Amino acid sequence: MAETKAITFDTIMRDLKARKFAPVYYLMGDESYYIDKISDYIADHVLPPEERDFNQTILYASENNVSAALVADAARRYPMMSEYQVVIVKEAQALRATEPLEKYLEHPMPTTILVFCHKNGKLDMRKNFTKMVMRSGVVYESKKLRDRDLPPFITNYLLKNGASIDPKSTQLVADSIGADLNRLVGELDKVLL
Repeated sequence: MAETKAITFDTIMRDLKARKFAPVYYLMGDESYYIDKISDYIADHVLPPEERDFNQTILYASENNVSAALVADAARRYPMMSEYQVVIVKEAQALRATEPLEKYLEHPMPTTILVFCHKNGKLDMRKNFTKMVMRSGVVYESKKLRDRDLPPFITNYLLKNGASIDPKSTQLVADSIGADLNRLVGELDKVLL
């Protein structure tokens, strides 16, 4: 599970849909679209709506009161009348002094799914925290798509949503919108309506 090259968006989503959860997910990279899709899926599908109030915590690491110790404490809690608890840390790149999390990662709670969302950057692979995350769970790097990868993305996205497009139109859409996947998908969703 710790090899980053074998982990793709599709393999993570397949495991999540099969309810095969890792104790830790570190989602990082320059393409926020995939990071958002994975974290949103976890937030919306791991727990039923009636269990989310007590068992789902979303923290923003950029806020002054959110520290690595607070995240570790939240992850150590037991779920309340549920199989799992979910802790999602947005803006994880703002976390400093990660020693409390390193201690947590030595023995992560089997009932906690801890998700870090680190946009527009990636972990320093030389740090102990990174090694602990890789040992305990899934590290996924979301890279920006190259211009040549946009037409297949557009075609596949539309096919998954029951629509089709010719190659010339696909290239026109790719050229006019560009590689911002959030904007691209927003525009494609408008067309699908």
